[in-house]
Amino acid sequence: MIEKVLKGPISFYAWLAVLGGVISLGAMVYLLQLFLGLRITDLSRDVSWGFYIAQFTYLVGVAASAVMLVLPAYFHHYKQFKKMIILGEFMAIAAVVMCMLFIVVDMGQPQRVLNVILHPTPNSIMFWDMTVLTGYLLLNVVIGWVTLEAERHQVDPPKWIKFFIYLSVFWAFSIHTVTAFLYAGIPGRHYWLTAIMAARFLASAFCSGPAILLLLAFLLKRITGFEPGKDAVRTLSKIIAYAMGINVFFYALEVFTAFYSQIPGHMHPMVALFSGHDGHSLWVNAWMWTAAVLALVSLLLMALPSTRDNEQLLPFTLAILVLATWIDKGLGMLIGGFTPNTFEQITVYSPSIAELTIGLGIYAIGALILSLLWKIALDVKREAGTF
Repeated sequence: MIEKVLKGPISFYAWLAVLGGVISLGAMVYLLQLFLGLRITDLSRDVSWGFYIAQFTYLVGVAASAVMLVLPAYFHHYKQFKKMIILGEFMAIAAVVMCMLFIVVDMGQPQRVLNVILHPTPNSIMFWDMTVLTGYLLLNVVIGWVTLEAERHQVDPPKWIKFFIYLSVFWAFSIHTVTAFLYAGIPGRHYWLTAIMAARFLASAFCSGPAILLLLAFLLKRITGFEPGKDAVRTLSKIIAYAMGINVFFYALEVFTAFYSQIPGHMHPMVALFSGHDGHSLWVNAWMWTAAVLALVSLLLMALPSTRDNEQLLPFTLAILVLATWIDKGLGMLIGGFTPNTFEQITVYSPSIAELTIGLGIYAIGALILSLLWKIALDVKREAGTF
């Protein structure tokens, strides 16, 4: 099936060329980082995680969100999702690859990744994070390719693949749970020290990931004419609405716990995110207020059937939902954890141009992988008559 990427319209290859240019730019800046070190970033002793880890955190959720299609389709026999499942699984592959790349660039020297492999430490959350991400990547590659091959030959997938499909459902929960443990296991960071960190991550993933998938499916429909199905879109929109409601509720629980208890360590990060700390205003303050407003607006629009089922309004609603969760779960999560530091001091962090350029290059790699995989999937569906 790989040969299908060799046949396509000029516009497709022009898109690949643009992505190649962005990847090349990111690669050149990354080479500069290799020679000069992480000093070209705005990371410091007080802020050791930044833009790279923020994107890693968000993309793990995007990868895990494929379970929102697989679970209803295989556990509850909801056939309307089966047309979109392959798109979700291939999106998960691209997301996991980007996750791994963001970890590599954050480590400074890429050979440090080998330490996790050559010197495994089961008592380290990072070891388990690498294990579950690698396993989830392999699961989606095998499941996606085998089921697509069966669709190409218009036969049922082999029975043995169902074991891996069911395993992938539980594995999806594990990858974001382990990622949450990376944060919640650090006692000196009060913003992250919460028992519902994993639950918050999963709720955010199950609304933002499907929202991105639907947005891309709408774009695909406009470009290629692929029809995901009205029933599938409406059902997935309901899932997004419920997950977003739970996500907002969980954040409200954190706010109540922090301010009702009046524990300074829990209050200060939230105050810093929205209004600064000890006379210091932060550039992220405006972003966090924007995220809060967009989250409430998107939740309201997704909760009302009249606006949720409006196909003209839905892309806008999904877009602001994705932006709200990206701000909150990305830099908001990182800056909140490191601000103020353990000595109640402020170290201002903002992503450097180098970090943004390298990050853009990694996103371009993910878009390239997704474009190639979706091109193969759509061509197979055309041949099989399931387009």
